[in-house]
Amino acid sequence: MTAESGTPLNDIVEATARAVADDPAKAHVVFTADGIAEGAVGSAVTAGTYTVRVDEPAALGGAGTAPNPVEYYLAALISCQVVTYRFWAQRLGIEVEQLRIRAEGDLDVRGFFGLDDAVRAGFREVRVQVRIDGPESAERYAELQQAVDAHCPVLDISTGHTPVLTTLITPNLEDSAVLA
Repeated sequence: MTAESGTPLNDIVEATARAVADDPAKAHVVFTADGIAEGAVGSAVTAGTYTVRVDEPAALGGAGTAPNPVEYYLAALISCQVVTYRFWAQRLGIEVEQLRIRAEGDLDVRGFFGLDDAVRAGFREVRVQVRIDGPESAERYAELQQAVDAHCPVLDISTGHTPVLTTLITPNLEDSAVLA
């Protein structure tokens, strides 16, 4: 991939900068997804015009017909890293010939199953391995990594504080209850 200015990704950044310069509210974007339960623990999630299936392996009560939620999280992190590496390589003028990313996380199911409340339900640690091939120096690729780590939205969701407000709607409630 080339890293020259005037590339399509840089053009997108420049057009966005112009669009939000006078009105920062134009930078606000809302993404949505809707899900419905399927099978014992599976679900079908629609995001835009796409539907993805989610399931658990048999050891966690599912039929193993699709990736599980934490595998989708790893996929989301990897794909966001790929996009962010591509954008920032172009912005910084860094050439990347090949990019490969692997992520793995440690999960202790005692937290999910409520067997030990001292154990987190989610990943205790996630490790991301990025392999970049190209003609640049190790220092330039380290500069790129720093930019990606500072600007990757899914990484930010993982490492920053993102409030999540849950609204429970049941036929037995007069008003919806907001649970934090």
